[in-house]
Amino acid sequence: MTDQIVNPALLPTGDVPVVTRHGAESTDTAQSGDCIRVSGVSIQHTPATKIWYGQVRNKPGYRSLPHHHGEAETGGYVLSGHGRIYYGEDYAQYTDMTEGDWVFVPPYMPHVEANMSVTDDLVWLTCRTPENIVVNLDDVEDAALEGYRRA
Repeated sequence: MTDQIVNPALLPTGDVPVVTRHGAESTDTAQSGDCIRVSGVSIQHTPATKIWYGQVRNKPGYRSLPHHHGEAETGGYVLSGHGRIYYGEDYAQYTDMTEGDWVFVPPYMPHVEANMSVTDDLVWLTCRTPENIVVNLDDVEDAALEGYRRA
């Protein structure tokens, strides 16, 4: 097996790595209630046209609004905390995630992202393609989400 070496002369003119420095991330992205998204790589502030990559944070005891991501496929990685994704009819189904877990959310799947801790932040990295599509849906009562409670 050999490493592939890319000849820089074959790259289109102007193609260079773009670094988003800590503190310079974009908050010009769709939000969903108390689920705050900050992009590091996105169409809003880099040449990217087919990917959104950022950090999502839920404060202790907070959750997103019900939403889906349109045609976008979404992957996530839990950096810290205890998250739960509610989905299905009346959001009666759910799956839990903790630090080190990965999740895939299919296109158009309505869901709610919740921080199950009332003391610690839930922080995850999220990658979405083709971009950060967020379609907020009608809210549901907290009591409809099994085991969820606010801080």
